[in-house]
Amino acid sequence: MQRRYITVDVFTDRAFGGNQLAVVLDAGGLSTAQMQAVATEFNYSETTFVLPPRDKANDAAVRIFTPVRELPFAGHPNVGTAFVLASIGSESKPRLLFEEKAGLVPVEIRREQGRVVSTELTAPQPLSRLADVSTADVAACISLTADDIRTDRHAPQVVGVGTPFLVAELHSRDALKRARPDAAAFGRVLPRDGAFSVWFYTREVGAAEAPCDLQARMFMRGSSGFAEDPATGSATVAAAALFAGLDPVRDGELKLTVGQGFDMGRPSILLTRVRKQDGKVVSAHVGGQCVQMMEGTFRLAGEG
Repeated sequence: MQRRYITVDVFTDRAFGGNQLAVVLDAGGLSTAQMQAVATEFNYSETTFVLPPRDKANDAAVRIFTPVRELPFAGHPNVGTAFVLASIGSESKPRLLFEEKAGLVPVEIRREQGRVVSTELTAPQPLSRLADVSTADVAACISLTADDIRTDRHAPQVVGVGTPFLVAELHSRDALKRARPDAAAFGRVLPRDGAFSVWFYTREVGAAEAPCDLQARMFMRGSSGFAEDPATGSATVAAAALFAGLDPVRDGELKLTVGQGFDMGRPSILLTRVRKQDGKVVSAHVGGQCVQMMEGTFRLAGEG
């Protein structure tokens, strides 16, 4: 059976920027092991597999795989998969609804002159604030010192809205640039409460990086050692929910523009917003633009 795939660069308006994603269409009949093998073969940070929904009221079931494991939810795979499905679909739906292991994920579609220009997901779960991690431990994971970690707003902590990440703030843009993953420290500190990756950021943004409010990076284990993610929507939206929750008075909407991937030559722009009412976060969102890159078909050995 020939299976169609489309690749996109996510959270960017230009080719060869943002975060790469492979979207496998017509994935029915593939086993979990086969999906994992295909994702490892693509070797992008994530690959999605589009399946018929269990509930016909929804648009698709989507499974998300890194080169080494399946994820219950992730940001750029939802943004990119919705972009692909909306772009190739015959209907001009304003929203797609995906069934995922973390729950239902709504994704809004924005069009201009009939063309899909961006998509925005709503996080499937409320913010979970899990384990605190010492400044020494998180600094060791990214080859910095405890003095590089900023804690006046929040301590390093595992947080998530569907997939957990260890989130930490740095004092400076220079520290963000100097960071490198340390295998021994990763092995000692992570996983922690389901978090396998470190997403870290600074509010110190260079003039050339405007209009970003933050600059971020994310390190994770890949299929052969460590990898850096050019754009991590699920961590970005979890962090934004954390920031909004920490503000004891702000109601309304917190909006942030987050830059990621700048230090690895794949600049990404993530637009996140969090709605807060009566002192509580009621919804968290992240979105951005995408660019279609390649498409083709494959047939696995042994399939008809």
